[in-house]
Amino acid sequence: MNGTRNEKITRAASDPQKIKDALLVSLLFIAICWAVFLMDEYLGYHLKSYGLQPRTPEGLRGIITIHFLHGDWKHITQNSLGILVLNTFLFYFYRQIAGKVFFWIFLISPILLWIVGRPSNHIGASVLLYGEFAFLFLSGIIRRNPLLMRVSLAVILYYGSLVWYLFPIDAKISWEGHGCGFLVGAVLAFLFRKQGPQRKVYQYEIEPELPDDEDAYWKLPSERVKPPETEESKPTTVTIKYIYKP
Repeated sequence: MNGTRNEKITRAASDPQKIKDALLVSLLFIAICWAVFLMDEYLGYHLKSYGLQPRTPEGLRGIITIHFLHGDWKHITQNSLGILVLNTFLFYFYRQIAGKVFFWIFLISPILLWIVGRPSNHIGASVLLYGEFAFLFLSGIIRRNPLLMRVSLAVILYYGSLVWYLFPIDAKISWEGHGCGFLVGAVLAFLFRKQGPQRKVYQYEIEPELPDDEDAYWKLPSERVKPPETEESKPTTVTIKYIYKP
């Protein structure tokens, strides 16, 4: 029943409209990030101080604000490009479940970071970025859907270098935030594996095997098994006549 409903939803939206919707969600999120960043840079609101600070009461507000705060122009530009691609992929190829996946990455990743992160002020949408990266890559492999597997391949080819920043190779980068996002995205890829687009199952894969015939030749005793008789296999009688000459 759920599969039928998902198919109807998929057919209801044309490809151009699905692309527009996915881009709109991504651009709206990016616009909020840039608005916050420009307010902080030029109006002196000092919003960066409202980031996530692990295991502190005031740091709890960072569970929501962390995604919209960025340190400098390079930081926000890199995250904006990544979100534009990966978030659009998520909302286009996984339209039926994209909202739920986005919400849980958005909420659970910073909560996990608040618990395990090092004492610091963590900011940036890279937590969300890594969650979507993990979900898109692993979900296509788990579902074994040819189209989604191509999405996984594209993601790992163009964004595979993100894996390096799961490790503490730069003290200025919140590798714990990257790791928390990646972990949540991977778990969601497994939990939502039966929701959303699925691999097409062909008829021959679900057709039950026919029962064996009880009179099949391989079930008969060897003495009862006789090859079918043909004209060539019929026995022939040869008569030999001897004529004696004096």
